[in-house]
Amino acid sequence: MTAFYDDLLVKWAELMEHEEIGPCIRERFDCVLVHEYQDTNCLQSRILKGLRPSGRGLTVVGDDAQSIYSFRAATIRNILDFPAQFPGTHVVALEQNYRSTLPILDAGNRVIAESKEGYVKNLWSDRAAGPRPQLIACDTDRDQVDFIVNRILQYQRDGVPLAQQAVLFRTGHHSILLEAELSRHEITFVKYGGLKFVESAHVKDLLSILRLAENPADLVAGGRALKLLPGIGPKKALQLQSLLDGDDPFQAWSDVKPTAKAKALWPAFVGLMKSLAAAESGGSMTFPHRSM
Repeated sequence: MTAFYDDLLVKWAELMEHEEIGPCIRERFDCVLVHEYQDTNCLQSRILKGLRPSGRGLTVVGDDAQSIYSFRAATIRNILDFPAQFPGTHVVALEQNYRSTLPILDAGNRVIAESKEGYVKNLWSDRAAGPRPQLIACDTDRDQVDFIVNRILQYQRDGVPLAQQAVLFRTGHHSILLEAELSRHEITFVKYGGLKFVESAHVKDLLSILRLAENPADLVAGGRALKLLPGIGPKKALQLQSLLDGDDPFQAWSDVKPTAKAKALWPAFVGLMKSLAAAESGGSMTFPHRSM
């Protein structure tokens, strides 16, 4: 959450505590519903108290076993202390699960039972059939990726189509190593909830430089790579690429005077392209000391 949004919350809380403005705002709402209450912070709880001081007409929905945003200042105390903060609270346990099978819920119940504090609940489902979940311990991220890929290939050999297999992640960046390994095995996959690693802008930028080094006639790669430098647009990039020719094509850029904005970075960029091209043709590679 940015400082801008934090300021909105601070001012909102101050309004609710104002002796004249607070009541005017409160009377506009008969009922207030808050979702994912386990992930709210102290300031948001203060706003809620200002909206419904007595708790009448107030409903919050949440799961104390799924509080995961403490790094954003969320506190589980908001949901655990709710009945004490609003006397007369009626707690309704939503225990029936419509998504998971009973073996998965049994495992979840056993994990939740280890909590020292929380609301009592016993998750259950009409979907009784299903395999028991497995907990696989891997020493490194590489071991984890190897295990997943091998399991995917094994399921495929056993007759489970790739379209019926899925890998779930807590955050998108956890998929980077797996994406690379799936691509290496030529396993087709679709990523939901974010771009594939190779579709990220910074990765495309890097690949454009490598592709240009491999093929100086690649106008698409060259245009993208050159436009990374300040002051170089499509027209200038095309002019610069038209100079590339011969066995040492990037040598032609050594005497070129680029735009004023790109002047400081140009020698390092040319040196990088010459080194990459030499490595591609079987020579050695050196990198300029100056960072781009």
